[in-house]
Amino acid sequence: MVTDPQTACFEAGIKFGTLYHQFAGTPVSPASARSLERAMAEAIENQPYCESVSVDILDDELDAELADSAADYTELTGRFMEVEMRIEYEGVTVDTRMEMEDGYPLMKLVSVE
Repeated sequence: MVTDPQTACFEAGIKFGTLYHQFAGTPVSPASARSLERAMAEAIENQPYCESVSVDILDDELDAELADSAADYTELTGRFMEVEMRIEYEGVTVDTRMEMEDGYPLMKLVSVE
């Protein structure tokens, strides 16, 4: 039997997978960063049990990437964003965060209450 906390954590994983794999590779520039943040958050918030999503595209990381580039945009990867998500399922609240660890974006459970 699957518990409500397990289901809530599963839902969080589904939403993170959708967010990352739907938007990885999207062209992003300093001019488009804010609208892309909103689009990503609003797309994921449409999914069931998603209470809130916060996407922050890191301007300093983006600027550093573009400093020596001939292009004025790059492709979105995990190193350019911080994401937090709250899932609520049957009275269980799951808080999650995406963090870079050893150069790789990891989705983590922050709390399950």
